[in-house]
Amino acid sequence: MSGIQAILPLTSKQLSPQIERSKIKQALEDDQSISATFIGQERAREALTFGLGMKAKGYNFYVMGEAATGRYTLVRDYLQRHANSLPTPDDWCLINNFDEEREPFVLRMQAGGARAFVKDVSQLIDELLDTFPAAFDNPGYQRRKSAIGREFDQRYDQAIDSVERFAQANQVALLEDGGTISFAPIVDGSPITDTEFSKLSEEQRDYFYQLIDELENRLSESLLSLPAWKRENSERLRELNRQTIENCIKPLLKKLEHAYASNLAILKYLRRMKGHLIDTIVSTLIEESKEDKLDEQERRALLEELYLPNVLMGHDINACAPIIYEPNPNYQNLFGKMEYTSIHGNVYTNYRMIRPGALHKANGGYLLLDVERLIEQPYVWETLKLAIKSSSLKMELPQQDVGMVNAMTLNPQPVELNVKIVLFGSRELYYTLQDYDEEFMELFRVLVDFEPDISLTRQSQFDFIGRVKRELAELGISDISLAAMQRLVEYSLRMAEHQKRLSAHFADVIELIHEAKYFCDKASTDKLELEHLTTALEAKKRRTGRVSQSLLDDIKEGHVLIATEGNAVGKVNGLTVLDIGDSTFGTPARITSTVYAGASGVVDIEREVELGQSIHSKGVMLLTGYLGNKYAQHFPLTLSANIALEQSYGHIDGDSASLGELIALISALTEIPATQNLAVTGSINQYGEVQAVGGVNEKIEGFFDLCQHRGLNGEQGVVIPKSNAINLVLDKAVINAVKKEQFRIFTVETVDQALTLLMNKEAGIINSKGRYPKNTINYHAVNRLYNIALTVNGGE
Repeated sequence: MSGIQAILPLTSKQLSPQIERSKIKQALEDDQSISATFIGQERAREALTFGLGMKAKGYNFYVMGEAATGRYTLVRDYLQRHANSLPTPDDWCLINNFDEEREPFVLRMQAGGARAFVKDVSQLIDELLDTFPAAFDNPGYQRRKSAIGREFDQRYDQAIDSVERFAQANQVALLEDGGTISFAPIVDGSPITDTEFSKLSEEQRDYFYQLIDELENRLSESLLSLPAWKRENSERLRELNRQTIENCIKPLLKKLEHAYASNLAILKYLRRMKGHLIDTIVSTLIEESKEDKLDEQERRALLEELYLPNVLMGHDINACAPIIYEPNPNYQNLFGKMEYTSIHGNVYTNYRMIRPGALHKANGGYLLLDVERLIEQPYVWETLKLAIKSSSLKMELPQQDVGMVNAMTLNPQPVELNVKIVLFGSRELYYTLQDYDEEFMELFRVLVDFEPDISLTRQSQFDFIGRVKRELAELGISDISLAAMQRLVEYSLRMAEHQKRLSAHFADVIELIHEAKYFCDKASTDKLELEHLTTALEAKKRRTGRVSQSLLDDIKEGHVLIATEGNAVGKVNGLTVLDIGDSTFGTPARITSTVYAGASGVVDIEREVELGQSIHSKGVMLLTGYLGNKYAQHFPLTLSANIALEQSYGHIDGDSASLGELIALISALTEIPATQNLAVTGSINQYGEVQAVGGVNEKIEGFFDLCQHRGLNGEQGVVIPKSNAINLVLDKAVINAVKKEQFRIFTVETVDQALTLLMNKEAGIINSKGRYPKNTINYHAVNRLYNIALTVNGGE
């Protein structure tokens, strides 16, 4: 059998995965499948189980993998199952530090205790407002207050009486008006006015002047102790008030002390509160000044501001460990914030205006963060590492850096921290942090690595179907047909570009289900059928297919030159794949080459005009290595050749065109025409081995669409690397065409096999003398290169 006849096209069964419908049916009927958490990902599952079981410091998680692979959903579901078995975390609240208000205390209580304590203190405030100032209307208090006032008045009256008696004995009247005491001479039994006094003789006036001076001196001596009497009177009133207040609040606080007898921290707080509460009631609630008098709402606000605990984190008694995801991990959202208000132009805050962050809420459980967003925030990464290392969370606002240098701030006690951090990030960032942050590996020891695709095993297929059933249930779809479920499995395999591996991008499957539900609803049915999925896929292809359709139209109309029949020297149909937005499609591209005598080597025109990217340029440079190794072992490799992708105007990257470029080059070199019925894709190495490429399904379908438009003749087809056969998950139209022998798909392992197919001539195998058989492709290539070398180097 000749080399040409030995290369057979693939059969239709080799173009798509062979899925056992019985296994799908079994999983559909199994009610246990809907409880599936993971689809495959055994490595990630083992890492999570290990990390959750480790109680030592530093065993936090880094979940690594591509976005939209279901990492967050799978990890959260797994954590939720584990969290249900953990005890409810303690409550945390802030209470006033009466000695230093800028350093509020942190109070730790059992689950449910914080809210109960707030309720009790709020009830205490209600009772205080009911008690005061009504307590001072008590007749007993009023009598004692009056007695203190009378005693002061008696002292004052006695001091005035002695002076008044002396004044009257000397014909002088003592006058008291509004607390002011003055003296006036008595003439003819009545005090005289200033006008009348001026009419007295000089001798009489001098007499009264001297007498009044003496009386004022006596009055001053009598009232010398008046300030002391006032202080004593005020002190006695204050003491009376304090005793009255203490007697009233003592039973109220006693009730609270009895309720929290087992909590030493609360008992200490209540005892400190007692003295401060008395002072507060004395200074505010019994204030008699009309200007400063507070209404009931203001009194309540004042008492709550001073005494009501601020709950940072409160839990229900039967709650499980918290799982908190913070989508915007800036400093305040993560570590808490202090709110401020303006009072008379001054910025003010207190312990009641402190708000918890995600770390507070996740304490005793798990905190989930996107590391890309985390490291973009100032101060956050270093502060988070410090909190993890110290196992405590201290709320410190970076004042100097946020423009609040003169604002009052607080320094609350740190909160004891017991939390597992789960970071979601890319592979690149993981290795970057590993290289540049020495502490990273000490704090995040558990790597949860999510693979981009999943081996198609019985269990992973079972789990996949279970996740689909759960999604359908959430959408309100009651049932799904066997054919529709099989189509979803095939769709996932197509996303992974592998006949034996499911795509980990389950979000793509969910998107398709949601779009298919739209057509379910239009058909007024709650059962998902294959036709709904087919319609959804076609609708999406149409929505996103403007660019691909435009390119195909250009080829159809002859604006882009692509031949699908005949033969041509130095021209080969290559296969390219374009990824634009959420649309990925293949399109053929003509590869051309020219060869002439010279010493310029193989010139990549795309690179010369800066359209070729690095990997594409590398692929072209490998051609020189292949030519030299294959043909120029006994003479210098000397030639000038140009290679280009015709009518390409954008950047080109990837080395999947290198096989087509080599065939075009050898065709131009040997002047043997290459068939235009076949399109080719593949990467080569310097030894002529054909290597796998990406996007093989889209590439095949792109060329098939063009051939189908022009009319399939049974000779058209594609040539792909043999290692890509496992990646074939082709559209039904292509498979049917292959089954009817209207379209062919060949696989090759070497360049020689590809040359044989495209030039319809034996490539030729080198013999023991180092020569190729006559009239073979390689024979002509060696002769042409040898002749060019002689021409350029001046040989005979």
